[in-house]
Amino acid sequence: MATAKAAKVRRQPNVWLENIKTIVYAGLIAVGVRTVLYEPFNIPSGSMEPTLLVGDYLFVSKYSYGYSKFSLPFSPSLFAGRLFGSIPKRGDVAVFKYPRDTSTDYIKRIVGLPGDHIQVRQGQLYINGQMCPREPMGNVDTDDNGYVQREKLYTETLPNGVRHEILKATDGTDASRRAGFDPAKEFDPNNTIDYVVPPDHVFAMGDHRDNSADSRFMNAVGFVPIENLVGRAEILFFSIDADHPWYEVWWWPIEIRWSRLLQRIH
Repeated sequence: MATAKAAKVRRQPNVWLENIKTIVYAGLIAVGVRTVLYEPFNIPSGSMEPTLLVGDYLFVSKYSYGYSKFSLPFSPSLFAGRLFGSIPKRGDVAVFKYPRDTSTDYIKRIVGLPGDHIQVRQGQLYINGQMCPREPMGNVDTDDNGYVQREKLYTETLPNGVRHEILKATDGTDASRRAGFDPAKEFDPNNTIDYVVPPDHVFAMGDHRDNSADSRFMNAVGFVPIENLVGRAEILFFSIDADHPWYEVWWWPIEIRWSRLLQRIH
């Protein structure tokens, strides 16, 4: 009897070992989901207003454009190019690795595909010589680190029919000159050259057109290699206007933007 009882005791699982196994399995599952399916991101700047706001949290689908080394944690150089790759659709809101520093994530709207001609004239976007029509929707007050200005809200339509909202503070060189801008000496994002998107690259722009470092700035973002794409922004799962410190929990119900929760990103 004593021998049987001792054997039963020896067969009992090690609780600590089982807990460690559970944690390891959970970690592997989480890494797998982030690598293959969805990865969460948050919005730190206003370059995609009004589509995305500072304090938005969203899921990005990793499978939308296939997988590159940038789909993997720490971006190891295990292979070049993309596996199961596909070209983004015009109008997609995409996360990509900043070409000049691939440790940094950017999020912009894809407006130009390989071979496209992209130009901005007097603040209007032209794709392959065709002006993208926009419909005025009124005015919006924006706050950039305490500096509030009134900007114009438009609904812009891309050649493939995708409609999305943009913000514009100024249009054309006349407005730029009034703001102290000298187009003879400085780059004017409202009046650009005719960009030709190279093979295996895309052209990305922020929806907050006058507050976005994007592909118009060749010495900054420039053309985005398709390999650098991380995924397509799909759903906004949380949003908070964090005016107060996180530990002041009594403000949370007021600061959460309830109307933005679980919204599809267009």
